[in-house]
Amino acid sequence: MKQPLDQQAHDVARLLISQQQRIIFAESCTAGLVSAVLGRVPGVSGVHCGSAVVYRLDTKTKWLGVPPDILVDPGPVSECVARLMVEGVLARTPEATMAASITGHLGPGAPSAQDGLVYIGVGFRNKPAQIFEHRLTNIDAMTQFPGATLREQRQWAAADLVLRETLKVLSSGASAS
Repeated sequence: MKQPLDQQAHDVARLLISQQQRIIFAESCTAGLVSAVLGRVPGVSGVHCGSAVVYRLDTKTKWLGVPPDILVDPGPVSECVARLMVEGVLARTPEATMAASITGHLGPGAPSAQDGLVYIGVGFRNKPAQIFEHRLTNIDAMTQFPGATLREQRQWAAADLVLRETLKVLSSGASAS
């Protein structure tokens, strides 16, 4: 049965396989959804190393080495943390050649400046990660994603963005050299 994000996951898997890249994810607000979606693709086990679900601040520090002071200022929903998550998960996963991270605030109860804000990092070993900022604030656009609540729809939308940004980076040839 066709599932949400199947096409994006298949496209990412195809490029990972053709480029001989192995990916690891560091997921906060998506809580492992990106990894689960990619894991549905037959044959992906050779290129999909897994995912570190680092939902809590202390877990980001202990599992990925994100400094606690960075989690205070600028805070967990920041470009800096998305970059450090990529670096940290790559440092702890020697077989991976690239990583994608996501951190964000999907609500409810988010401060208005952070409501629907996500940062996605995509990077290769020994290269600076590319960071992408997105706002998931168009409620009408969220209805294309499954979920009984806006938060659930935003999680699917955020997972979609991680796969799309990963695909964009893979398609750009950024892994070369």
